[in-house]
Amino acid sequence: MTSRSAPDRLLAVLAAFDHTHPALSLTDIGRRAGLTLSTAHRLVAALTEWGALERDASGVYHVGLRLWEVAALAPRGLALRQVALPYLEDLYEATHENVQLAVRDGSEVVYTEWLSGRSAVGVHIRVGARWPLHVTGVGLALLAHGDAELQEAYCAGPLASYTAHTITDPARLRRVLAEVRRTGVAVSSRQVTADALSVAAPVRGPGGAVVAAVSVVVPHAGATVPVLVPAVRLAARGISRALGWQPEGRPE
Repeated sequence: MTSRSAPDRLLAVLAAFDHTHPALSLTDIGRRAGLTLSTAHRLVAALTEWGALERDASGVYHVGLRLWEVAALAPRGLALRQVALPYLEDLYEATHENVQLAVRDGSEVVYTEWLSGRSAVGVHIRVGARWPLHVTGVGLALLAHGDAELQEAYCAGPLASYTAHTITDPARLRRVLAEVRRTGVAVSSRQVTADALSVAAPVRGPGGAVVAAVSVVVPHAGATVPVLVPAVRLAARGISRALGWQPEGRPE
């Protein structure tokens, strides 16, 4: 068996934490990271001293604020969120439904912001959550504007299914992506839960490349997609302009 490097072991400790395991004992960390207890103890102590982990009164470890401080420097994380937030708030005020901002990381979409109303449809989303690209509106918007190699590799891979409406046929997914590029919006209906529909639009950076996507998620029953599309497009366009994008032929 190939020995793991010190950085690999250190990262394995951090990777032991996720949304379903936000608090872990030292034993749990060692087990989930695949480390001996003595190695886990040494690495956890170093991470705790630096501030990447915090230990509560019961002896359980949590992710520390120092990691949040470092993550705030990520241009596709909190920096993007800060620019986008005023437009997300406008979209929320216009709809009073779930509003989301997301970026692509490999074959997954990662949510960087989420605004939700008390009466909005329930969604399995939180900041930092990941979902396969093909099952969400933001994911379809990001995948549709990815390069051809990404799209072909994604369509050739297994397409996870969550409901009877989830897209699992590669040919159908290719048609959906072509429609997203043609219309400039992505609609994902009942793919993650049977009661929700999302409408998403791409966000562009200074050079015109798609760097994120914004969406609104509403109850499927009674959803009026043509009414939602202009609001979502307006939010995406506003964020894009704030990031430095200029529509071709229309300098500002």
